[in-house]
Amino acid sequence: MVLAAHNEAACIAEVIAAVQATLDARAEAYEIIVIDDGSVDETAALARRAGARVVRLWPNRGKGVALRRGVLEARGAWLVFLDADGQDDPAEIPLLLAVLDEDPQVAMVNGSRFLGELREGAISAPNRVGNVVMTALLDAAFLRRITDSQAGFRVVRADIARALPFDAAEYEIETEMLGKLLRRGERVVEVPVTRYQRGGGQTDFRRVRNGLRILWRIARERVRAR
Repeated sequence: MVLAAHNEAACIAEVIAAVQATLDARAEAYEIIVIDDGSVDETAALARRAGARVVRLWPNRGKGVALRRGVLEARGAWLVFLDADGQDDPAEIPLLLAVLDEDPQVAMVNGSRFLGELREGAISAPNRVGNVVMTALLDAAFLRRITDSQAGFRVVRADIARALPFDAAEYEIETEMLGKLLRRGERVVEVPVTRYQRGGGQTDFRRVRNGLRILWRIARERVRAR
């Protein structure tokens, strides 16, 4: 389990506790790694107190850098990525893992907010439109059907993740993961998940800046696919 966190003191302990409750019920070994990406609040201390292994980055480097570090730090066969802001429901982790239990050849299970349920306040109207547009461009670029290209809730095979040369620094990391997997012809399966309003704090996502970075990433991965 990898959580990238930047100033998420408002809900990090609650998220970790929910993850623990869910994964303890599976009676399998797991680890929770919090990559604290330059937080200036109590995120790191609260995460450590809640039972997570904390890796501190300084200064703030971006979500992509944090998740890439998490890939290197994790030791399990599968990497579960979950947003640390309380918008994803850890109780739904088994929905993603069930796909892997049935078919271990799947490379990624993507938790799609658009196949599932978006609760009130879960996503702004402009961000929703942007996600739909970027996802449509990704689908057209790789001739595949994905419904949520920027989903932060997903499970990826660790050996594949470690072998791929990820270099995204910010929120385009999710698109890069998908693009590289689709370019390799890997199997990607989506399952519906629920998305909630943030548990506190503020997002670092900047609509224009990060939208352009995601668009550039789609184009870059498509060119490399030729």
